[in-house]
Amino acid sequence: MTFLTIGHRGVMGVEPENTLRSFIRAEQAGMDAIELDLHLSKDGALVVMHDADVDRTTGGNGPIADKTLAELRELDAGDGERVPVFEEVLDAVRAPLQAEIKDVAAARALAEAMRRRDLVQRVEVSSFHDDAIAEIATLVPGVRTVLIASRWGADVVDRAKAVGAASLALNIRRLTLETVEHAHGEGLQVIGWVVNTQDHLRLVRALELDGATTDFPEIRRTGRFTA
Repeated sequence: MTFLTIGHRGVMGVEPENTLRSFIRAEQAGMDAIELDLHLSKDGALVVMHDADVDRTTGGNGPIADKTLAELRELDAGDGERVPVFEEVLDAVRAPLQAEIKDVAAARALAEAMRRRDLVQRVEVSSFHDDAIAEIATLVPGVRTVLIASRWGADVVDRAKAVGAASLALNIRRLTLETVEHAHGEGLQVIGWVVNTQDHLRLVRALELDGATTDFPEIRRTGRFTA
């Protein structure tokens, strides 16, 4: 099976995260897929940003859900970049996308976009929330899904199977061979995040992971050699 290198919010180690510039740089670096995060604006736009608030990544403040798309467009998302909407990312790059949804409402909006543009083959959907994964799977038959976890219990593989996820994306700093072997034994892929150092890459190899999410373009080249 091919080892996958996934650009985290584009390549956020060298470009402003979750911006078109970051996604284009990730594609130019040859990432196998590009990860991004989705929230709904006040007026229902599917906007690309990680946090629920705009404070950390823009010059503004307050929740995304309290702002219209027009208001979000006025913010600087880093080095003059603007907050993109999902459809703009689809048009800016051709690479496969891994779209992380934060809740069921975002799942429904993403499902509508996926059906409208026939994105089942191009877009994989991930979430920390089991119910959001279950919702998108119901709304978009055949969609590939990923359950994400930073901390997890012994039931994480059973949780993934219960919502029909094909993969687990797990915190590389807490990942154990026991969890990987259990997941692989149940037919699940395991992706490690966030893999940014040579030590992380050595761990990726030792655990025999199926892929890695990274902030840096150069990890793709060294990851290919290591893993």
